[in-house]
Amino acid sequence: MRPRVVCGIAAAVALFATACGSGGGGGQGGSVTAAAQAGGAGAHPVTVADCAGKETVIARTPTKIVTSNASSLEMLLRLGAGDRVIGTGFPPGKGTLPADIAEQGDRIPVLGEKVIPKEKLLGSGADLYVDTFSAMPMMGGGATGPSEEEYAAAGIQHVFLLSTACAGTPKAAKAPRTDLAGIEDDIRRLGAVTGTAARAEELVAGMEKQIGEVRDAVAAVPEDRRPSYFVFDFDAGTKQPVAVCGRQVANAVITQAGARNVFADCDADFKPGSWEDVVAKNPDWIQLAVRNRGSAEATRKAFDDAEAFLKGFPATQGLKAVQEGHFVRLGSEVTTIAGVRNAEAVRQIAATVHPDLVKNGQ
Repeated sequence: MRPRVVCGIAAAVALFATACGSGGGGGQGGSVTAAAQAGGAGAHPVTVADCAGKETVIARTPTKIVTSNASSLEMLLRLGAGDRVIGTGFPPGKGTLPADIAEQGDRIPVLGEKVIPKEKLLGSGADLYVDTFSAMPMMGGGATGPSEEEYAAAGIQHVFLLSTACAGTPKAAKAPRTDLAGIEDDIRRLGAVTGTAARAEELVAGMEKQIGEVRDAVAAVPEDRRPSYFVFDFDAGTKQPVAVCGRQVANAVITQAGARNVFADCDADFKPGSWEDVVAKNPDWIQLAVRNRGSAEATRKAFDDAEAFLKGFPATQGLKAVQEGHFVRLGSEVTTIAGVRNAEAVRQIAATVHPDLVKNGQ
């Protein structure tokens, strides 16, 4: 079987962007987080900070919110603030949102299939823009985003998901990301900003419960006995695999699940790799990370195609995981996009690679 190409490295970059810039640099335990400060649930003013520590005061609850992509959009929908979202960039793919928020999410106007054009964002009428990218290059064409002065002139306050926006900044964490604390901080921060702090605490508590149960279940497994794990991003193309590195949120998901990301040592979020690199790592488990196709049947076929490629491609058919059928069928969205569902991904991975210790759905 010959490897297929989906626009080469450009596809990998596009997938990174579509995956909502879920890169590292947010720190572990909120190390680069200036947490929102509020006098109580729903209290304003609220003070938040960007990656450099510059503070923004949100004087009142925002009523017209624009989000940069599916990651921040899903957080706001889950917080109960979706009725105030008037537009988004990088919209969630068909069928990718959970059923309980899918209908509302589908009604959100799409202001940009990738990055929202600068003029459209400034003219949107928003009073708040939730940004996942920060100083990262504007994806989808090298566009330059508005300056802070332009945001202010348009009456738009600009806040960030620090767990994903701080990669490449001076305060970015250099160590691999091994927990979901930065994402939990972002949920709390958005809860404070939108006046939904109580709901934010509920979401975080639910995540911590799931992760804590898995952590306790696999605690006795020594680090060097934990299975090695490779995320195969099938949709990024197969000619050159993309390595999910230590500063990507997926590294934290894998670590919390009691496994070892084979590319945890590369100091990046995503990095172009080679099949020689994968063969040298010879992972115990391979995640077939495909994007949701909008229906169970189509998504199942995508998983089948990814598995068939690994079994038929000469470079990979001899890998231990391929020979033993050690595949994890888990969508890329819940693994590489920052959000509440990362905790669900932790449990699903753990239940697959540690079936005697963790049961899915319990």
